[in-house]
Amino acid sequence: MNVDDIVRDALREQAAQQSPAAAGFADRVFAVRRRRNRRITAAAVTAAAVIAVGVAVPLLDSGKQDVRPSGGGGVVVEKKTRAHPDQSPPREEISVGGTTLAGYSIPETVRKTPETAVYRRAYYLLNPKTGKYAKAADWSWVAVAPGAKTAAVLEADLPASRIGLLDLTTGKVERWIPVDHGVGGLAFSRDGRKLVATTYTKNPDLRIKMQGSDGWDQDWTSSRSGFYVLDVASGEGAWSEVRLAAGDGRPGGAILNARQDFALTEDGRHVWAGNPMGDIGKEFWDLKGAKVPTPAQDKYLEWFVDAGRSPNGELVAGDFAGKKWKTSSWVLDAMTGAKTEVRGQQLLAWVGNKQLIAWDIGRNDKSEFHQRLVLVTLGSEKEVPLSGFREGNDGDAGRWEPLFAQP
Repeated sequence: MNVDDIVRDALREQAAQQSPAAAGFADRVFAVRRRRNRRITAAAVTAAAVIAVGVAVPLLDSGKQDVRPSGGGGVVVEKKTRAHPDQSPPREEISVGGTTLAGYSIPETVRKTPETAVYRRAYYLLNPKTGKYAKAADWSWVAVAPGAKTAAVLEADLPASRIGLLDLTTGKVERWIPVDHGVGGLAFSRDGRKLVATTYTKNPDLRIKMQGSDGWDQDWTSSRSGFYVLDVASGEGAWSEVRLAAGDGRPGGAILNARQDFALTEDGRHVWAGNPMGDIGKEFWDLKGAKVPTPAQDKYLEWFVDAGRSPNGELVAGDFAGKKWKTSSWVLDAMTGAKTEVRGQQLLAWVGNKQLIAWDIGRNDKSEFHQRLVLVTLGSEKEVPLSGFREGNDGDAGRWEPLFAQP
């Protein structure tokens, strides 16, 4: 039995148990990005990062609306689904129900001086015309819009003085948005009309030599200064300062990652970010930078879980569970916090309101790092492979990190 047969059989078996899922949601990336799993503790959380949300935007200068990619070849396992369980990293489009693997990044640490280095990402982005992934220009950050036709990008040296709006079909920047405060991270609003740009006074991806080791660590002195909320169509918007609490990012005080980016909540009314050592692990502001209490519907959001809230807002993707299955995760009711266990080691993106794309290990795998992309469904024990397995341990060079785009 070949790969095509295995995947088709798995989906037929799954489809027999449930109704089709609606099109849905997707996702971020961080400096020294780490898997989020059952061993996340306060110390491990400080090595993780904030979600860079990819969302739909108009195709900026032309006035044309961004649309779902037509896609190339691949194993079409059900309507609007393309999988390549024999490819890692993928060479051809992976998508489910409109949620698309719009690209991926391969990280490396580049030495600058004997004592400093920079964490870099080599991006491979989906060309919606060919349905294939290709190496992109030397961008330091990419946030992809739904439909995987448009992206916001930052140039190699951070903090950046301008934001590019990239046409993924041509690979050309259609327009630049200049900024007065250096930008290190980007995230679209859910409707794609707004762009949140996190500002820093120095490169948030800077690495320093670990004492007594050949390894590199992030600079624990945070330089985050605030955020822009920009109108994508016009490029206009205001900068809001967000002051660091006393001791943030400094030994002996509160800990804030060197990269701790902002993003918009699903309803677009607030800006939020993780705070690994805070009382509830996250903080919220209004669009002008004033601190606000946690909105009721966002109480159970975890900044280190990429999938976030379901498209209808009723569910929230949670942390590692590992109860019913060796690898599984929690999905929570957004208002009550009631938990449901679902297959998958790490939840990455919603597909409608009942399915998610996740990392997971093989059934008989002993290594927690031998992961592939899978489709999981609430209420079902079945999971469908979408990509091949990543090799190596967490943090090893060459392990690819996905970027998802919403429909």
